[in-house]
Amino acid sequence: NCSEAGCRSASTTATSSSRGEEPLEISGTWQESSGRHSRFQAHLPIREQRTAEGHAVRAMYFFAAAADIAAETGDEELREASLALWRNVTRRRMFITGGIGSSNENERFTFDYDLPNETGYCETCASVGLVFWAHRMLQMEGDGEYADVMERALYNGILSGVSHSGDRFFYANPLEVFPQAHERRTLLGIKHHFKPVRQPWFDTACCPPNLARLVASLGGYVYSGRDDELYVHLYVSGGAVFTVGGRRVSVSQETEYPWNGTVTITVETETDAEFALSLRLPGWCRQDGISLTVNGSGVPDPLSLLERGYVKLKRLWSGGDTLVFDIPMPVERIYSHPSVRTNCGRIALQRGPLVYCLEEADNGSGLADVVISADGSLDAVFEPELMGGIVTIHGRGLRSETAGWDETLYSRTAPGVRETEITAVPYYAWGNRGPGEMLVWIRGT
Repeated sequence: NCSEAGCRSASTTATSSSRGEEPLEISGTWQESSGRHSRFQAHLPIREQRTAEGHAVRAMYFFAAAADIAAETGDEELREASLALWRNVTRRRMFITGGIGSSNENERFTFDYDLPNETGYCETCASVGLVFWAHRMLQMEGDGEYADVMERALYNGILSGVSHSGDRFFYANPLEVFPQAHERRTLLGIKHHFKPVRQPWFDTACCPPNLARLVASLGGYVYSGRDDELYVHLYVSGGAVFTVGGRRVSVSQETEYPWNGTVTITVETETDAEFALSLRLPGWCRQDGISLTVNGSGVPDPLSLLERGYVKLKRLWSGGDTLVFDIPMPVERIYSHPSVRTNCGRIALQRGPLVYCLEEADNGSGLADVVISADGSLDAVFEPELMGGIVTIHGRGLRSETAGWDETLYSRTAPGVRETEITAVPYYAWGNRGPGEMLVWIRGT
């Protein structure tokens, strides 16, 4: 929002005759100097860009538009650029939560494998934009990889941006929180939209309505179809109606996903219709445990039907046909690329599409000292009274003994260790029980 005079000033003072040669002046202030237009994704023509640069939210909208145009026009050069940018973001510059934007300075991408947990920006709007881009890439490429990222961002990097009560919000979504460190940055005058408790509103009020409109439009991301095929991208209770093969087809889902992986799908048709019902097999799933039945009869070797991340079941469908897709959801230990320096020697916990974290409310303070083993037992427990009913993860870990350290800062003797119970909650649910420490990447043995 700017005054008429301010807008006129911005439009008349932008002076960049060619990329990277002259500084760009906006509203009388020097925002970019020679060779530094990357903040606005203006450093190269889009067809030449191969790495995600600059403001993360703006990049997502820009890349989504590029994918739209490539799909609509068949522009192969633009498609190749979109694929290269996608690989760069999702393989080198995306947090495990689907967050993007490593630096609060200009809310931007930085460099490959720079994914700091405590200072990572991960603006809610950036993850929303990632869903927009992923959905467009999915429509263009028809590959489950894009739906996997869409789901990761939805359940983690976006949903964490709103409180359980629905009226308080995070602007930024870091993966590690130590409240005293935030206080220190505030005292030093370091600008950062993150506060260790969700806020009722923001001066820059993009994230709350952006999140709300995405949730309101969720139905548009669950399915897509064409003449002879109906895709199920996300597993969400509800229904939809399509025209497939010239016939009206309605599909409904019943599921408790993401708490368990059993999905019941019912197909209703006015007359028998032959088409492929393509079910996404999530990338997080171990494929050796899935089962698929149609009208109570098992489908032998459903993995033989797997194409580009989808189990494609082509048959003659009749009204009332019922399919049950069962996807196992064990607790998984996740490791990051060795070049992500902040995660070296650390483990993250994930179950189904949900990334988990330790929170001070369950584990006490000093979370950075907690160690979990690479092979100890981790149990998933549904707790119906906690935040409307969530699955928590329980296991055992180690912590340092602090006895005898009261007047000692450094010692030649390693501290002793003791066993401790650990409880992890879904990352999206943290911060709903008061301020405190939070940790996604946990020290491992």
